[in-house]
Amino acid sequence: MRACSYLKKGNTLRTATTKGDADNALLKGKNSGENAVNEILKTVLESLDESQAEDIISIDITGKSSIGDHMVVTSGRSNRHVSAICEQLLKDLKDSGEGSAKTEGQAAGDWVLIDAGDVIVHVFRPEIREFYNIEKMWMAPETEDTSKH
Repeated sequence: MRACSYLKKGNTLRTATTKGDADNALLKGKNSGENAVNEILKTVLESLDESQAEDIISIDITGKSSIGDHMVVTSGRSNRHVSAICEQLLKDLKDSGEGSAKTEGQAAGDWVLIDAGDVIVHVFRPEIREFYNIEKMWMAPETEDTSKH
């Protein structure tokens, strides 16, 4: 559930007391939410780099999906490398104060999805990544559909 990024756990909700302060309080809360997302993204990218993940791609999906603001796609050389990358990333996220991220597929080590809130991470074996090619789908330019259905 992601109603507003600035209402995440750990962010202080400020109450505006005068009419003119309402917009300012909202903007301050939103900026701190964006900073939190940027910190998570920074932690993810640094962890992947330290784990020698390959072909790291960060995709800004803000406005394209409600699942998050950023998607990171990367590869490990083998099932074992994929699992090691994910274990290290989960440890780094927890150590940075982000808590425990949700994971799917870690036991198999072919394609692991890590949900770190506003940052979604996909770690693939190269063959699996090439087959699904999800970054192509998410990086595709949006088309304006003017036809009526």
